[in-house]
Amino acid sequence: MTVRAAGVTQEAALILERARADVGPALRSAIDSLPPQMRRVARYHFGWQDADGRTVDENGGKAIRPALVLAAAEAVGGTAGRAAAVRAAAAVELVHNFTLLHDDVMDRDPTRRHRATAWNVYGDPDAILSGDALQALALQLLAGDPHPAALAAIGRLTACVIELCEGQQVDTALEHRDPREVGLSEVLRMAEAKTGALLGCACAVGGLYGGGSLDVVDSLDAFGRQAGLAFQLIDDVIGIWGDPLHTGKPAGADLAARKKSLPVVAALTSGGSAGEELAALYSLPYVEGELERTALAVERAGGRDWAQIEAADRMGVALGELARAVPDPERAGGLLTLAEFVTRRSS
Repeated sequence: MTVRAAGVTQEAALILERARADVGPALRSAIDSLPPQMRRVARYHFGWQDADGRTVDENGGKAIRPALVLAAAEAVGGTAGRAAAVRAAAAVELVHNFTLLHDDVMDRDPTRRHRATAWNVYGDPDAILSGDALQALALQLLAGDPHPAALAAIGRLTACVIELCEGQQVDTALEHRDPREVGLSEVLRMAEAKTGALLGCACAVGGLYGGGSLDVVDSLDAFGRQAGLAFQLIDDVIGIWGDPLHTGKPAGADLAARKKSLPVVAALTSGGSAGEELAALYSLPYVEGELERTALAVERAGGRDWAQIEAADRMGVALGELARAVPDPERAGGLLTLAEFVTRRSS
């Protein structure tokens, strides 16, 4: 790790820790208002208790999205903007975790954050209904917020949820498509909807609470979307080649599920023999022991290199949008650090 990368990681860790400290009480208060079983599932999912209901302090996620809300609010409106945006940041984190609960059910992921997923512990109905409740809680938080930006934030967040659902629907539909018929542009659009939309929304909501103009808010949204796409590209790389000890998820799960992730589709559309080999593998159900061969085919066809270069390009676009929204580099520093962090990570 370079000195610069180490510095970004340390600075980001402080920003994320501060965001968790600021948003945690609002988040816990909202979840504690749920009916008993949904509260139990949600508290387990967030890492606050174990499957038997005993209080624990486990990894409840990095809090990147609420940190983006607060950093954007502070970049635009200073400390007052940040303080005003805490409830909105909690709402965004609730929406994010609603999607995680549902995605885990649809993808049949057995683990998240180094332990069994909620559906694996409590069953599909409780996981789905608890996810639904988190989405409703997010809107309830904003609906009860007297801040003048709350109504516009509700509009942004509800539109984002629809886009998130569209992205997930396309993602699951792609699993059943012939690998030779999937285009890179449609997978990039899917990734923007599934991941970029919420990071963009987080930045936009922060901009609203900071008192930003429509142009500023839209540029913050664009910044978050492009950074989110870079985030997804790196996430897809980690999903294939990451260390399960760091990621908390089994390596190659997306390959086994025949997911059309970005590195995979880049490899499939590369036109070379490795791409053809990958297409042949992806045309058949996964066979135990083929993960290493499949990952190697993706890499040989250029999928890994393409994803890393594309992530850097998207970050370049994101930084241009951030400069338009917040021309003062010092004020934009928190957002820049978070964007660099999510694209330099290894888990």
